[in-house]
Amino acid sequence: MATKLLVVGGGKMGSALVAGILGSQWATPGEVAVAEVSAARRAELADPDVGLTSRFPGLSVVQDLVAADGAVVAVKPADVEEVCRRLGALGVRRVLSLAAGVKLADLASWCGNGSRVVRAMPNIAALVGEAATAIAAGARAGAEDLAWARSLMGSVGNVVEVPEKLMDAVTGLSGSGPAYVFLVAEALAEAGVAAGLPRQVAQQLVGQTLLGAARLLAGTGRTAEELRAEVTSPGGTTAAGLRQLEARAVRSAFIEAVLAAADRSRELGT
Repeated sequence: MATKLLVVGGGKMGSALVAGILGSQWATPGEVAVAEVSAARRAELADPDVGLTSRFPGLSVVQDLVAADGAVVAVKPADVEEVCRRLGALGVRRVLSLAAGVKLADLASWCGNGSRVVRAMPNIAALVGEAATAIAAGARAGAEDLAWARSLMGSVGNVVEVPEKLMDAVTGLSGSGPAYVFLVAEALAEAGVAAGLPRQVAQQLVGQTLLGAARLLAGTGRTAEELRAEVTSPGGTTAAGLRQLEARAVRSAFIEAVLAAADRSRELGT
């Protein structure tokens, strides 16, 4: 069976994407190959009990790159050039890169003339099928190539399209965003403990609180400002807590964190 998609890199993001793609029946396992240079990681992926191949019989896990209709590059930025040049030599002309900071012009140059390349910036929530992903099209990529990239990344979450100049902002916001949320979760759990709750109870309450708030924000069509106002009674407990956060410039701190991460993304891409 011809290889429809080659995923280069079987790490957490690459394997999560493969699971999403096959789980959504975008392709059959026999049409997908995962290329992974690490022998130990290949063994994990091919483990007959817990590996990807146990869930998707027929999936190929290989060491070397193979020709395919399209490829996803899910390796470290330092390894992208070599991978792209090898894909170009194999005649792979449709490429989706997940590498942070690697520019579309460089990707196209390394992949060779006629290559249609697309960049994607997902986040770690791809591991549970809830990624926020932005995609940006290269100069030669057309509507069909963008639709292809959107369908791939849509198997692990939501996808938006942006011009490449905004990818650093995406990195600072949604790419790094889960870490900000995890830090908030840590702080809330510590606060619960300080207020007298057992740690396990505090952590459970925090996890469900964040999940519920996220579902309200994503599922009701209402803005964060509207939802915050609804839960904040005048002179009540929430208002007292928010007053402390505003007094300590928490809102400003989040803004500065996103801007700092975006600036760092630009630095890494130069």
